[in-house]
Amino acid sequence: MPDPRDPRGVRHALVTVLALTACAVLAGATSVLAVSEWIADAPPHILQRLGITFGPSHCHDRNQRPVDST
Repeated sequence: MPDPRDPRGVRHALVTVLALTACAVLAGATSVLAVSEWIADAPPHILQRLGITFGPSHCHDRNQRPVDST
């Protein structure tokens, strides 16, 4: 599937975005807000199984999950 997004704004691979969205919908998410909340709250072991890593990235010194207070 070709990626229709403008390359200047791409931070995540399309396959990653689609996999996370599919997982959220399978878990019961029924809106874009619910999908984003599911992804934000996804357990680290689920993200790792999908190949998502938290390490240095090109746009930040560190790519870590935000703390709950933010």
